Amino acid sequence: MVYTMIYPTERLFGKIKVPSSKSYTHRAVILASLSEGVSRIYNPLFSRDTLVTVEACKAFGVQIMEKEGEKKGEKFLEIWGSGKIETPDDVIDVENSGTTLRIITAVACLSPDVTVLTGDDSIRKRPMQPLLDALQQVGVKAWSTRSNGLAPIVIEGGGLKGGEVAIRGDVSSQFITALLLIAPLGENDCRIRILGDLVSRPYVEITLEMLDLLGIRVEREEGGFFVPGPQKYNSVDFNIPGDFSSAAFLIAAAAVTESKIKLLGLRTDSVQGDARMVDIVREMGVKISDFENGIIVEGKGDLSGVKVNCKDTPDLVPVLAALGACAKGVMVLEGAEHARIKESDRIHGPAVELAKMGVKVEEKKDGMVIYGGKEIKGGVMVESYGDHRMAMALSVAALKARYPVEIKDAECVNVSYPGFWNDLEKLGVKIERKDNGGFS
Repeated sequence: MVYTMIYPTERLFGKIKVPSSKSYTHRAVILASLSEGVSRIYNPLFSRDTLVTVEACKAFGVQIMEKEGEKKGEKFLEIWGSGKIETPDDVIDVENSGTTLRIITAVACLSPDVTVLTGDDSIRKRPMQPLLDALQQVGVKAWSTRSNGLAPIVIEGGGLKGGEVAIRGDVSSQFITALLLIAPLGENDCRIRILGDLVSRPYVEITLEMLDLLGIRVEREEGGFFVPGPQKYNSVDFNIPGDFSSAAFLIAAAAVTESKIKLLGLRTDSVQGDARMVDIVREMGVKISDFENGIIVEGKGDLSGVKVNCKDTPDLVPVLAALGACAKGVMVLEGAEHARIKESDRIHGPAVELAKMGVKVEEKKDGMVIYGGKEIKGGVMVESYGDHRMAMALSVAALKARYPVEIKDAECVNVSYPGFWNDLEKLGVKIERKDNGGFS
């Protein structure tokens, strides 16, 4: 296990090309795999999670090749789809990728025979029953091997009939995305009725945006969607945008220091929910401006706590908690109970680890209250829980600590942002890494 020491830093300066969107890359790989013809995915994210999705699609018999782009070091994916998928020869291991688990579970019903999916310890705790119940409603046999609504999951292939399906919207938007991606390929029309509030709605908007790119007809209805069937996926080229979910940590790092950084590859008109990070830090006192290739973030290290409803942006909870620790006054995060069932409990985890650093945090059922304005002591080891967003968020708080902070299992950032520590160093942060800990 690699331990990473983050040293307090007063100033950041430079420019960084932010990672490509993980959400868009997952969806592009899967849509291209279900399409007939050759698709190309430009500027994809090569991370642990997205590569798991690539391997899952290869297991369905899809040809996926990594190719060199026109510029040196630039790579793209070329995907040869036949419009059909095969039954995997072995169990599909999604490792730590919840997106892969949810979407591939639905996609597996399009194979001729039985598919089994599993993952790591964290994945085998992620709720799946709402999706399994929904698949049953459209004629798909899918169940949990332990009869507890958790992976391992078994799916019988043969396609889906369609019809009306009702599914809870308050657990994970990934369930809705999974249904939207397979519904066009059903034998009949499909009506998706969402019960209760839909959390993380912007991720569904990304799915709809990409379906529209493929010419797929989806009609919005009150309380859900109507998808005519059957339709057909034809090959298309995708250009993956920069990822606000990853960029949020660089924005936060600049916000808590005296900084001026350029982040290349972002569009502020993006439908990505985490693009809201820009408005949040502006409200806290940070200057952010657009330029041709991205955004400029100018921090003064002087922030004010604000109140944020994180219903649609649960992935921002850890980094917003870190910002609250560095801000004056009180930071209130609410509406994010579903953040507890991510790679880790993203409400309890930040509350516990920031407290180790001397920050007063009050944990709530759906969020937390962070009392900032006091010295962040540091000089401790904090736990990432194997969660990439936890590791990156804790590094932001560490920049303002009095003493260095050691982060356990910090290499988990490879899930979404493999170059995160290198990028922080480029901006001026002193970082030390060591196997088995033991910093003196």
